[in-house]
Amino acid sequence: MRHRHHGKKLNRSGSHRKALRMNLATELLTHGRIHTTFHKAKFVQGHAERLITIAKRGLAKADERGDQMVAVHARRQVARRLNNNRVLVGKVFDDLAPLYADRPGGYTRIFKLGPRKGDNAEMALIELVDYELDD
Repeated sequence: MRHRHHGKKLNRSGSHRKALRMNLATELLTHGRIHTTFHKAKFVQGHAERLITIAKRGLAKADERGDQMVAVHARRQVARRLNNNRVLVGKVFDDLAPLYADRPGGYTRIFKLGPRKGDNAEMALIELVDYELDD
């Protein structure tokens, strides 16, 4: 029984899960949508939404106090979780956080796509809500 055991292991070690979460979140925030398995999509959904929330709160606190240096801590937190990718951190703070400023949560959506042909794994599409893709 898995009483009081939280989180998904995905049959990987801790460092592999951490790398997978970072890579999936990076790709999702870069491209706006990714195709992956359903369980990996559920695994990365909370992480990606948390990054956007940290950015939103950092910008809101900076605007409230009238000092843009207040958002530096939030920027550093997001950068730490995205492997210090400065371009992507800038995108999260400049594009995504203002886009979702009035939204109380739920920045991503998951569509089930059916089973994969090779191993019958449940596939899904995870995308950012209200985000214009560059396709």
